[in-house]
Amino acid sequence: MLVGILLLLFGISWLKKAILHAAGVLSPHDEAKIFAHQTATLQSSHTFQDKIIDRAGLVTSFNAVLIEGMEVVFIVIAVGATGNMLLPASNRDLHMLEATRGAQFPMVIVRTQFPEAEASAPTIYVDLTVQFAGQTAHYKHAPFQRVAHGNEVRITGTIPATCSDFKIVRPSFLDVPIENTIPVSVDMTWRQM
Repeated sequence: MLVGILLLLFGISWLKKAILHAAGVLSPHDEAKIFAHQTATLQSSHTFQDKIIDRAGLVTSFNAVLIEGMEVVFIVIAVGATGNMLLPASNRDLHMLEATRGAQFPMVIVRTQFPEAEASAPTIYVDLTVQFAGQTAHYKHAPFQRVAHGNEVRITGTIPATCSDFKIVRPSFLDVPIENTIPVSVDMTWRQM
């Protein structure tokens, strides 16, 4: 609530300035002219040879850093507080462990079946059974690429898994749910002994 009020006040002041600029009440903002004026003012008011610490420079840099820092804090709190996401956004890994029931089911088990005649083909179509988060999903004819080099065979492919296959409630970030797809890339090498 407080952050919303502060953002509203900042927005109203910016809107007021924009309206006054558009109406011609305020002169156009010329950054180069303002910088030249401020530089001339600071140079004429100080002799820098005798000073160890430049007070004007110190105050100016401190104010700039403080204002920018506060702006970042307001943005982080405003974005994080949307939909009570301030604390959940900080520990998404813990939330994912809860969503996938990682403590109960710490392992992912994958079983494959394919005809022995396809074992030497460049593309192998595999039937998969995947156990994850206490659920079992079946995938028929998932394509995997096979490349042989000497006594090694490399198998690569992707298991087209989704959150809904395993009855996982999709977590969301700022009330936007993540994608349903969780493709699992497979890259393995078999060596003949």
